[in-house]
Amino acid sequence: MATAAGKESAKSGLRTLKAGEILFNDGEKASSLYIIQRGQLRLFKPKGKGFIEIAVLRAGEVIGEMAYFDDDGGGKRSCSASAMVSTDVIEISFTAFAKTMSGLNPWFKTIINTLANRLRQTNARVKELESNSASVNYGTGKHSGYEFFKANDVIKILGTFYLVYKSHGEKTEQGLALHRKTLDLYAKEIYGIIESKLDEMIHILEEVGLVGIANDQDGLPKVIVLKDIDKIRSLFIFYNTEKHLTEDKKLKISSKCQIFLEALWKRIQSKPNIQSAMTLVEISDLLRTWKEKAAGITVESLDDARVHGLVGEVIVGDDNGLSIEVNFTKLQKLLPNIMFMNRILKSNQDKSTMA
Repeated sequence: MATAAGKESAKSGLRTLKAGEILFNDGEKASSLYIIQRGQLRLFKPKGKGFIEIAVLRAGEVIGEMAYFDDDGGGKRSCSASAMVSTDVIEISFTAFAKTMSGLNPWFKTIINTLANRLRQTNARVKELESNSASVNYGTGKHSGYEFFKANDVIKILGTFYLVYKSHGEKTEQGLALHRKTLDLYAKEIYGIIESKLDEMIHILEEVGLVGIANDQDGLPKVIVLKDIDKIRSLFIFYNTEKHLTEDKKLKISSKCQIFLEALWKRIQSKPNIQSAMTLVEISDLLRTWKEKAAGITVESLDDARVHGLVGEVIVGDDNGLSIEVNFTKLQKLLPNIMFMNRILKSNQDKSTMA
């Protein structure tokens, strides 16, 4: 969940931001500029109940400098900035920056001010553009709620990954390797995928174990290794199928249900020579552990899974121990989809809290 930075300090120094943490908000009074030392920052502007996605900045880039030159705007932030991953920034106060500017040759200051004015005019034009970042029901003209990733976004990005890696991925021991510049060429320039959504998807795929990051020839972490292209295809088919289902037919698994299913799958994997689709898994000790930890995970947490035929009813043994029938073939097929789907939902929920 994102946290607001609050009122900006006028001090200089190193700051570390957690993933999702706000560096500054649109319209806030500015007192510093920042140099990104490590990580990534997402720039966005609130619009209605959604956001306009502006850009993603990375290590070595400067952010917040326009407020220093913005006399007309009273030195206010023209957009919001938040960390996409753990990020280090060097904060330079406007007071310290002004001292550096005062020591420059007059002609050099003129060039800097001219460039700043031109960039400000471009920013003003960007603000006028319409954005489809917010979900809108055009039948009523009302917002149905902000979604960073819509189903079409996920389908487009996964499809792009599959096609580009299938055509240009280089086989390695870890999987198919591709330089970020090649992926950017197709994703951003050809398919029009917003940069912040592409970056967030890479982070998600990395978290669920489908992507790894390696260094290129210059020692920069810009090689993206896709570990299993068939799973990307499977996720693409899953999302495309779900898109056309009615709400009551879509796969909906709560986070607690997912945790339960992951524990069941771990136990099934350790059982040798499974011959049938349904297998019995003991759960008494799991329930005791979750109760001791006050995790709130109970037998009822599996209700979502039962609706979709992943598990059967709970069986009480002669020793009063509890077991449950699990459709392991169906679980094997759907669990990766569930983990990915819920990670997408978490991303949407985290970003919607900024509204």
